[in-house]
Amino acid sequence: MSMSKTFDALVIGAGPAGLAAASLLAGSGLKTGLVTGDAPKTATNLGDSRTVALMQPAMRLLVHLGAWSDELLKQSAPLDHLKVVDDADSAMPANPIVFHASDLSDEPFGWNIPLANLQDDLLATTRKAGVHIISERCLSLYPASESVRVLTPTEQLEARVVVGADGKSSIARSSAGIQVSSWEYGQSAVVASFKHSAAHYNTSIEYHKQAGPLTTVPLPGNRSSLVWMERTERAVQLAKLPGDELAKVLQFETHGDLGLISHTGTAAAIPMTGLTALEFGRARVLLVGEAAHVVPPIGAQGLNMSLRDAALAAQLIGDAAMWDEDPGGDKVVSAYDRKRRRDALPRQGVIDFMNRSLLSQSGLVHTMRSAGLSVVSGIPPLKKFVMDTGVSPVDLPRLMRPA
Repeated sequence: MSMSKTFDALVIGAGPAGLAAASLLAGSGLKTGLVTGDAPKTATNLGDSRTVALMQPAMRLLVHLGAWSDELLKQSAPLDHLKVVDDADSAMPANPIVFHASDLSDEPFGWNIPLANLQDDLLATTRKAGVHIISERCLSLYPASESVRVLTPTEQLEARVVVGADGKSSIARSSAGIQVSSWEYGQSAVVASFKHSAAHYNTSIEYHKQAGPLTTVPLPGNRSSLVWMERTERAVQLAKLPGDELAKVLQFETHGDLGLISHTGTAAAIPMTGLTALEFGRARVLLVGEAAHVVPPIGAQGLNMSLRDAALAAQLIGDAAMWDEDPGGDKVVSAYDRKRRRDALPRQGVIDFMNRSLLSQSGLVHTMRSAGLSVVSGIPPLKKFVMDTGVSPVDLPRLMRPA
């Protein structure tokens, strides 16, 4: 093993949140290393056709990073309207709710973006920012009083602070001694894309069904992406259907709202779980993304929360370094833990409740859920509050705030 390489900050994990954090840290003038895993994931080797819906705060961060390229724009679609349909066969279903971005500003709620291509743009930003990329696995971390030692198969690295962005099985988290609460839903998400004859009018539709939400999200032209949460046994069966058979099922489940459905792409079934780290930071390690929290894909919250993690971690570390304070000290760690838990945990609770209410066999629970949707739909100020809270939470990191 080579001699130890020292950094101001190390980021473990090269998903979107890890890449964003590394670019921001390097942009603050910190010597930053990024431990990517065996190889940086790109559109050519990611093999992932999923898309992600990023709301305006996350889009401001992409613009700041230079990761919102003209090519990525061409492959993405704006989200001008969000529609929620109570489709769970409850005794008193709520009327559909439609949220319009124009009720908040002249911008869309956000954009639906191909994940693999977003990954490419973010990886390019890390290279432009001068991040030292280490294309190896992190084997272990050893936090100490003044630094953290990180071991890879061939290198020994050292940094004053580590950002753990290495996913739900995070080595950074376990090495820092942070415990988790985790659970399963008995669901998997069927992900695919498809063509349809009717225009989507830049509208994302979330059908609340008995086994979870079925969500269609617009893509350029008459195409949409699909995230359909179902009980795992059926989800696996759906993902194995030939494209024309899956199109017929979607045609029925979406009630013809998008016209004739055809040309479904390759589908996959992804198991759904939940996880919360009991601390978001400890022992010079700050957790971002799925290392800190895992939520089902309801309301497009997952990656948006993860990017807020990344932006705040980089902000607090950069501010401390600027004032010659310890960038991995207790002041930074405790501030990060407090601020991110205040945002993430209530959102995770709402998402968990909504998902479990759909899975519930209780008629009372379904009636309460439908009544809640009806109240939101019928009270305009409450509807606007829900939009504001979902799209742009309070206490945003600086770079994600409106100009």
